[in-house]
Amino acid sequence: MKTERIGIIMHGVTGRMGMNQHLIRSVLTIREQGGVVLSDGTRLMPDPIIVGRNADKIEALAKAHGVERFTTDLDAALANPDDTVFFDAASTQMRPGLLRRAIDAGKHVYSEKPVSEGLEDAVSIARHAKTKGVKNGIVHDKLDLPGLIKLKRLRDSGFFGRILSVKGEFGYWVFEGDWMPAQRPSWNYRVEDGGGMVSDMLCHWRYVLDNVVAPVKSVSCYAPTHIPTRWDEAGAPYDCTADDAAYATFLLDGPEGEIVAHINSSWCTRVRRDDLVTFQVDGTHGSAVAGLHSCVSQHRANTPKPVWNPDEPNELDFYEGWEEVPDNMIFDNGFKVQWEQFLRHVVEDAPWSYTLEEGAKGVQLAEAGYLSSKERRWVDLEDLGI
Repeated sequence: MKTERIGIIMHGVTGRMGMNQHLIRSVLTIREQGGVVLSDGTRLMPDPIIVGRNADKIEALAKAHGVERFTTDLDAALANPDDTVFFDAASTQMRPGLLRRAIDAGKHVYSEKPVSEGLEDAVSIARHAKTKGVKNGIVHDKLDLPGLIKLKRLRDSGFFGRILSVKGEFGYWVFEGDWMPAQRPSWNYRVEDGGGMVSDMLCHWRYVLDNVVAPVKSVSCYAPTHIPTRWDEAGAPYDCTADDAAYATFLLDGPEGEIVAHINSSWCTRVRRDDLVTFQVDGTHGSAVAGLHSCVSQHRANTPKPVWNPDEPNELDFYEGWEEVPDNMIFDNGFKVQWEQFLRHVVEDAPWSYTLEEGAKGVQLAEAGYLSSKERRWVDLEDLGI
């Protein structure tokens, strides 16, 4: 069987997300399985080179996982014509400059989200990639979660009838770091370092709602900083300058009229639900609730008929009457699935929808969310014209 090599420059993969999801569970797992099978049967084999500023870190990471190539010289890596894809999982603040350098070097680019801190940079990079004619993509990992795949399957089958509303709950309690170590990095809570719940999560909710339910057309958002002081990795207190929660309502452009979606995102809540994130979609013919992996549905024929009576305990079990949506397929790691899709797109122009333009839409929603919170009003989303 024919094997074809594809060289991938992987920048910023010493961090948790870049290392675990992109390097280990995606690119290296693809290598272990024998590559990506192309339409003609050829196996496309990724050959990564790890690039970073800390020589000791990248060497240790490479040796721990059998990666033969690593360097601190990004310019030299970009100059190598044998490596045709550039991937970035470093800080959002550096990303626009890094992507532009890679595009100017003729590389196809793939990156974590958000693509930038501001909409102007996001649109500029998307246009630059389009002008230069390079393949480009942004990670939309949540779309390949089993729960959301099942939810989209229900939508596509017509199960919901006319969709009326969406309710989302995301988050958990992140400890302040004084008496219990925090489970998220301190930069998440400093706006000067790129932190903030709106900038972190509304780009996710843009592509989730756009692809699983209907396109987002406007937003109303409140983004407070509930906890003003936290303690950093060294145990020192610091002022929190970024929002740690976002309470957002969206209007979606449904095929049969507006759909209302409300999603609470918070690092200041304690979980009493089926998963760390849940989405409930309600329609005229049925409803469904999806988490990361599972999805349950209730058809209108199985819907109970409660009667309001505050004087007596309710005897209905509202968890009854919901049915588990079956897997019907084997679900792979969502990050790995999208890596395979993007590599096929680069090599044989296979379909790919998650471009830098889609990444810019996520940044647009985050900016609109901040503007809405600041001015206490609805903000409409305009066409980006990319």
